[in-house]
Amino acid sequence: QVQLVESGGGLVQSGGSLRLSCAASGSILHINAMSWYRQAPGKQRELVAGIRGSAATYYTDSVKGRFTISRDNAKNTVYLQMNSLKPEDTAVYYCNAEGTLNDYWGQGTQVTVSS
Repeated sequence: QVQLVESGGGLVQSGGSLRLSCAASGSILHINAMSWYRQAPGKQRELVAGIRGSAATYYTDSVKGRFTISRDNAKNTVYLQMNSLKPEDTAVYYCNAEGTLNDYWGQGTQVTVSS
């Protein structure tokens, strides 16, 4: 089992920045990749960014150049640095861990960007 705890969400004005954190515990040796998803009201959950190993990263087109995913293996933590935030980035952000047999999810953290 893997436990994920997100933090760092909040309310920010358009153009502002936030950094989300996802701390993993439990059977973390079986985690192959970590990702951030988001779900806005009335919309499907979408993949925002992912990291496999320490350098292989993925970003959805709408956040490229604004968001950066990184990981600190010593702290078992993955970060999502979000800059130049837009109102359309408003959503609940979820941390995901891709395990060998299962996927694990955090509880989510709300990000609200005001115009």
